[in-house]
Amino acid sequence: MTIRPASSIRRNAAVAIWAATWPVAWLSPGWLPLWPGLVALITVFLLQRVLTGLLAGAACGVLLLQNGNPLTAFGAFFTEHLIPSVQSDWRVSVIVFTLLLGGFAALIEHGGGLRTLFQKLAGGAGHAARRVRCGVFGLGMVCFFDGLANSMLVGRSMRPMADRAGVSRAKLAYIVDSTSSAVACVAMVSTWIAYQLTMIEEGFRQAGRDEVNPYGLFLQSLPYNFYCWFTILLVSIVVWRDWNPGPMRAAEATARAAPLPDTGAPASVPDGSPARALVPLGVLIFGILGGMLWSGSGGNPDWSWEGISRAFGAADAAAVLVVAAAFACLTAFFLNRRDEPGSEGAADVFLNGVTSLFIPVLILISAWVLGSAQRELGAAAWLADMAGDHFPAALLPAAVFIAAMTVAFTTGTSWGTMGVLTPLAIPVALALGGAGEETALVAAVIAAVFGGAVFGDHCSPLSDTTIVSSISCGLEPMEHVRTQLPYALVAAAVSLLFGYLPVALGAPVWLALAAGVVILWFLPRWWKTGPAG
Repeated sequence: MTIRPASSIRRNAAVAIWAATWPVAWLSPGWLPLWPGLVALITVFLLQRVLTGLLAGAACGVLLLQNGNPLTAFGAFFTEHLIPSVQSDWRVSVIVFTLLLGGFAALIEHGGGLRTLFQKLAGGAGHAARRVRCGVFGLGMVCFFDGLANSMLVGRSMRPMADRAGVSRAKLAYIVDSTSSAVACVAMVSTWIAYQLTMIEEGFRQAGRDEVNPYGLFLQSLPYNFYCWFTILLVSIVVWRDWNPGPMRAAEATARAAPLPDTGAPASVPDGSPARALVPLGVLIFGILGGMLWSGSGGNPDWSWEGISRAFGAADAAAVLVVAAAFACLTAFFLNRRDEPGSEGAADVFLNGVTSLFIPVLILISAWVLGSAQRELGAAAWLADMAGDHFPAALLPAAVFIAAMTVAFTTGTSWGTMGVLTPLAIPVALALGGAGEETALVAAVIAAVFGGAVFGDHCSPLSDTTIVSSISCGLEPMEHVRTQLPYALVAAAVSLLFGYLPVALGAPVWLALAAGVVILWFLPRWWKTGPAG
């Protein structure tokens, strides 16, 4: 009886906030570029519907760009933002790869190999949940080559095992998300590396310096990327100790009290050979890795670390992801056909898996449209300017880290955050760095931008990685944000208090890393959450 009025109030509030776009457009306040992101965030939290919130924010952004004219905004929404948002090779490949992976996961689940693999993995009383958590963590670390592909692959592949072991989908999504972008950001060989190196080079170009070794600076920045390292360490501690602060405790208790039934195959279908699952997964993983190396090296790979890194950076990732996924789907199709009477055909299973991801694809497209409007309004640049350069040189990395977290959370894009802040922050670091300190300050600032960008990638309900991680694990995006936020805030706080601030006071980076490790290791003992179930 009390739910309906509350829902009505939330709906009315969401409509009122959206309608306030006209006064904002007419008044044109200085913070106008932030309005679409704020509308999207508030709508998502009020209605608990990511697609609705993203579309509302995107519509507000287009309306602002058209000076409040709804007629021209309606046409511009499609011609200037929606259509251009899905025209790039990379985004088309993301859509196709996502749909193919939906069919791929449905096929290997249908074959029964995952059921057998789960039974082997979860063998031994009382350890099934830990074994599954460790398996998810291990697979996430292996799939270091791309954050988005990692999220979709690991989530869809391990979800049936987690359901049967009593591991909540919230915990699964946290592990999947925390071993995707954080790992790809610090990996010396990944689809991120080319973009990161380009941003470093652009930062030096903005400062009027053309001679720079971006790969060398990237390597020097790795020890300062406290957030990524502490996130990876924290998730490993959570996996082993089963630490469940905040809303995660209730989610885990529910999952353990009533594990979800086996949804990988009908009960009448016998378990299949693990090869039915492992071979297609191997084809997908090694197909992407091998395809990246072959594509980027022109068929003549250089097996040094620098050569492999260059190959991954130069690879046509859009084509490789789609081709590898298509080949893996064919492998899964032929290995997981079942001829038993009453068994669903492999073609129908594949198509059902593809169509199950139609709504998630719409959510991704909506996020891109919102991002297009925000870029034209200059939202990220406005936030970056607000941070300014009015800080002592030693405190610059900490300030940049906070600015990057804010920009990434508000806009939902890690790459957009890196693209805006890196060229702005590096010249400031070069100007403030004294003799003998310039390189260290620049390295710390680069790492602060990258780490802060990944924070937003984890926490923002507008982030495509957040959306893909939650959906691939069968979880509502807002539930994923709610249960993951305490972990991300812990990693961010430790990064700031025991990483960037001590380094600002003159502590060596290795000492800051060691301090963070000690704090995170003992934190579950100090912060008791009680048993989950």
